[in-house]
Amino acid sequence: MKRALSRLLPITLKGLCLATVLSCAPTQAQDGLDGLDMPGAAAVCFGMLGISEPRALAICDALALKENVKARELAQRWIAEQPGSAAAQFALAEVLVQVEGNLARALFHLKRAEELTNYVSLGRAIAAGNAEWHFLTLSQLSYVYQLMGDQEASLAYLDKIEAVYGQEMESFRGWPLIKMQRWDEARASANEVLSSSNDPRERSRAWNTLCAVELASLRPADTLEACDTSIAEDEKLAEDSSGETNTVFLMNAAEVALSMLRIPDAENYLRRATPYLNPGSVGDPWISLLYLLMNQSRFDEARSALDNLLLWRDQQDPIVGVMNRAEHFLVSATFLLLAGYPEDAATLSATALNQPDRTGSFSADEAQKDSIAALINHIANQTAYEQKREEAAWLDFPASLQARVQAQGFRFKAWRSGRHAASLFANPQTLMNRLRPYAPLDVHIPEWVEPDLVALLGEGVIASILEQTRDQGAFRLNEGYYYAYRTEISALRGDGRPTLALAERAFELLPEEESMLRARLHARVAEAAWRLGNVEVALNNYEEALRGDPSVLRRLGLRLPVRISAVDAPFEREVMGFLEDSPRFVSNPEGLDLEVFPQNELTICLSSRGGVPLSCVQMGPIDETQQLRPAQQLVQEFHTQTFGLGYDISQSQRMRLLGSSVILSAQNNAGARQNRDTVLGP
Repeated sequence: MKRALSRLLPITLKGLCLATVLSCAPTQAQDGLDGLDMPGAAAVCFGMLGISEPRALAICDALALKENVKARELAQRWIAEQPGSAAAQFALAEVLVQVEGNLARALFHLKRAEELTNYVSLGRAIAAGNAEWHFLTLSQLSYVYQLMGDQEASLAYLDKIEAVYGQEMESFRGWPLIKMQRWDEARASANEVLSSSNDPRERSRAWNTLCAVELASLRPADTLEACDTSIAEDEKLAEDSSGETNTVFLMNAAEVALSMLRIPDAENYLRRATPYLNPGSVGDPWISLLYLLMNQSRFDEARSALDNLLLWRDQQDPIVGVMNRAEHFLVSATFLLLAGYPEDAATLSATALNQPDRTGSFSADEAQKDSIAALINHIANQTAYEQKREEAAWLDFPASLQARVQAQGFRFKAWRSGRHAASLFANPQTLMNRLRPYAPLDVHIPEWVEPDLVALLGEGVIASILEQTRDQGAFRLNEGYYYAYRTEISALRGDGRPTLALAERAFELLPEEESMLRARLHARVAEAAWRLGNVEVALNNYEEALRGDPSVLRRLGLRLPVRISAVDAPFEREVMGFLEDSPRFVSNPEGLDLEVFPQNELTICLSSRGGVPLSCVQMGPIDETQQLRPAQQLVQEFHTQTFGLGYDISQSQRMRLLGSSVILSAQNNAGARQNRDTVLGP
């Protein structure tokens, strides 16, 4: 998802040290219960000092040693023997949150613990001897409701903590208020904290809140004073507390830099974040970095980033896994789409769509995540449709017929997910926010993917919203993105000359880092110029499109004009026939050169009119496991290499992208962490 201010605003109850899942510092655990007499050893349990209950301490020890099954068994046995114990109910809820990320079940036990304590004053809590469990229960209820998206309930429990324990909670109100888009209230809350508190953590949260309010405006600012101060506060806090680089701070800084279109600065922040694994943080810097690398057509680096992303994901705490799994699925699906595995991309995006995330730590909500997942799923299925059409061109009749049937199946799925995406994007305000480059407080969509909304929602709808968005100032930092949308609209309308003029303006203004978006523009210009009969402009732009994004012609369903030639021999003639039938090519004497010729081994080579090779594939060893003749294997490989990234990603690797259960992940964390320093380099 977009670096929505879960990164900028990690507003949880961490500052109060109320739950071990938040890895709280033990020196702060007692702050919320000043004056309470809690005898016993000063053991840190569930993030709090002074808990002396032997069963609770045993569960905490098991959790600290990653003996997760033992912790669950101890908590379940405690509840079975003492179902009326608030401590037992809270302990099992904490295990469910930490070990399994099972928030719904944890909520059940937290509500039971609340029923068993439900004190209305500090005196009654102390008299009952359950003050610490009541305090922990209220705190964790606020956190769990936040993650589950019920921000009103989260605020209500903050009020309850203040009423019973006198604990100041104002600095934690900002995030729920932002989630509900109550910007004025969030601003007022943050200013109140800044005027009354000297606590560095509370002030940092307040500046983060003001930063989010600044970014919420559709009109981008040249400087974001609150965000800059927030970054400085976070950096100082990180240095004062541990001396280590703070992953969340760096991702915050990257998000702010992107919102201001300072793309190199954003990459620098993310690079600094990647060596420092933070299993408890919802932010994975490899997700953002992978998107940036893909945007810039740095595919080899992106392939490596995908491997590191998986390593980071496998070591996350379970509660984090249920919060950001859609992010991992969607960025992986996007890479697989480029790499030539659209069917797997469709599976991943459908998984992201069908499995609800806990988005309470993200400014983006569930509907935003669903809209992007539906859009990626639409593109993946549409690309799979085009790929199946290609296969039908070289397969024998029975297999060709089956491929055509499968193609129509993908086409139907693409239509269905496209309609779903269109319905989710239909709100005008949603669209206006979406069209802003690197829109903050929203789910991430690569800038080269967003123009697909034009075809889904209609040129007229997008054209109208685009002008409103421009008038609101969303493109003030760079109008190249505005002209990129206008180019897409003009191309889909079939307006040739306006397409060329608008694209030229976009090329002049867009940041150089937008390589993939530029490749899309080149493809649109090439198609328009070819229809206008401007062969030289068309061929030059086809070449640039293929260099910037080999998958773009397949994704957009475009045909490349080529002049096919070969020696007059049976094998070569068979290969030529397959190429002529492919939906990726249209035979034309003025097209690019597509040659089939012997050169040690038979070779297919696509070249510019100047003779510069664009894609060449040589016949390799015959794969006896495929039911394809050599000529068919050669043509298949040529399409794979020419309209994909050329990476051989095994089936097992692609299946791994779907992930494993959070319980298994948690059990494997300890062993995986032993290897992380050798894998994640600086």
